[in-house]
Amino acid sequence: MRIGELAKLTGLAPSRIRFYETSGLINSVERKANGYRDYAPDTVWILEIITGAQSAGFSLEEIRHLLPLNAKGWQHGELLDALKRKVAEVEVLQKRLEQSRTQLLVAIESIENKPEGIQCADNTQRVLERLRQEGSVTLPARKRARAGSASVE
Repeated sequence: MRIGELAKLTGLAPSRIRFYETSGLINSVERKANGYRDYAPDTVWILEIITGAQSAGFSLEEIRHLLPLNAKGWQHGELLDALKRKVAEVEVLQKRLEQSRTQLLVAIESIENKPEGIQCADNTQRVLERLRQEGSVTLPARKRARAGSASVE
C-alpha cells in the first residue's frame, strides 16, 4: 500500500510515517519502479502499536526494543516487564505531580489570605515558612545553614 493510504488508515501524517521508517521502527519498504513506497499490510498495526506506546509514555528507543519483527515474534516476558516498569514510572510521576499540586495549593491559599498591611517581601517569607511547615519545601543543608545565619544577623 502507498503512503497516502497508510496515512489515511492510521491518521498519521506521511512525514511521521517516513520518520518512523528512517528511525527503524517500521521495516524498510520496497520502492516500486515509479519510486513510490510500498508498505506491507501489517504496517498499519505496527504504527498503531507505536503511537499507542508513545501515548503511554514509552520513548521511541523503548518501543524499538519491544517491537516484534513480525506478528508472531513478540517477546512476552520482555513486553510484560517493560509494561510493569512503565506503570511504576507513571506511579512515581503521579506522586510527584500530587506533591507539586499540594505545594501550589498551599502557596495559592497563603498568598490569597495575606494578612492586612504585610509587605510583599515579608509575605514571601511567610509563604515559604508555611510551605516548609507543610513539608513541601526543603532547602539543601548548605542553603539552610546560610538562610538560618542570614536571618539571625
